[in-house]
Amino acid sequence: MNKNQPTDNAQRVVVTGIGMVTPLGIGKEEFGRRLFSGETGIAEIKSFDTDTLGSHLGAEVTNFNPRDFISVKNIRRMDKISLLAAASARLAVEDAGLQITDGNRDRVGIMLGTAFGATDITVQFLGTLFNEGPASVNPILVPNTVMNAAAGHTSIELGFRGINTTVTHFAVSAENAITYAAAEIKRGTADYILAGGVDILSKFYYESLTKFHSLSPQNGGNEACRPFDKERNGMIVGEGCGIICLESLQSARARGRKPYCEIKGTGMGSSPTKPTAWPQDLDGIKRTLNRALKNAGITTNDIQAIFAAGNGDKILDVVEAQAYEEIFAGAENKPLITALKGATGESFSGGGIRACALALSMEKNVLPPAAGLTNPLLPLDFVIGRKKELDIHNTALAGISFGGTYAYLIFGK
Repeated sequence: MNKNQPTDNAQRVVVTGIGMVTPLGIGKEEFGRRLFSGETGIAEIKSFDTDTLGSHLGAEVTNFNPRDFISVKNIRRMDKISLLAAASARLAVEDAGLQITDGNRDRVGIMLGTAFGATDITVQFLGTLFNEGPASVNPILVPNTVMNAAAGHTSIELGFRGINTTVTHFAVSAENAITYAAAEIKRGTADYILAGGVDILSKFYYESLTKFHSLSPQNGGNEACRPFDKERNGMIVGEGCGIICLESLQSARARGRKPYCEIKGTGMGSSPTKPTAWPQDLDGIKRTLNRALKNAGITTNDIQAIFAAGNGDKILDVVEAQAYEEIFAGAENKPLITALKGATGESFSGGGIRACALALSMEKNVLPPAAGLTNPLLPLDFVIGRKKELDIHNTALAGISFGGTYAYLIFGK
């Protein structure tokens, strides 16, 4: 075994549960069925009017009934983003077969990534504050305007009292949250951590992205999300939550649970970029992925698949593709590359949803197709049109954010 690879079972971090509320479905059965069949959750926005805007599509969560997952006494205090997080966390806990009791609740925690938080509640709160004055503000709104409200509500609903941290790092918020959670399991500060990301669609949020000209259609053409396609013309925004349950391999074996996969290594990095611009520096991606590979104790030859960050943006997709072309130029076997954002949209904290999808892929030895991709911008081994069956041993989850930050995680069996 490679000297960089941990040998102590107690130090090895595994995924034993997944939970998600997404535009593709709620829970792993519906989500997985639609994901692997190549369906998309992108459609015309229905929750607010887009007639005056240049974009009209989004990936919205539908058919979600919070009462299926959350107690009535807590629902009335929770906003949309907290409802999505608490429901996803409950699904992950149930999938992991974890019982939260008086004996372990202080060793169960959450690390949740969110890029923008409760934009709907924040706008409602500030609108009342500025237009009608402090006396007119609904006091129930105030706690939900802070970024860590969703993680707090989730811990109250599920009854755990361990680590409770919210990570806000734009488009790598979820990937960073999972990275930090894995480190805490390794350190032994928690026995179980629910890790992932959540963000929502709101009218203000959507209007802001259109004003930044971030969404498809950029420079004309049909509105669509086409990751890594020559005809791509911008991203489609999405929403949702994805959470994975992490624990040590020793703990999973003691509980008789078969893990989906193991987090073998992580890497984080950055490069100089304007705050609202996608990075154009290949070296930042290459440096961060190589750190993750080194941390995992493997090489480029050992990677069978990549869950890419591409979202249909003109800059991001070509830079990411070029980086992979260079990184794997000397590899004996080139990895297959898939991208989920053509199915789920770009929610910026979607790394949690993609981590859930990756875990399902490793369990089933199947990669989902990159929805929206028909004409690749570079001759890489993209999964196009239909799912791909293969024996997956190691997979990379890519996180790339505007502002020039990166996070890569290596998952293995």
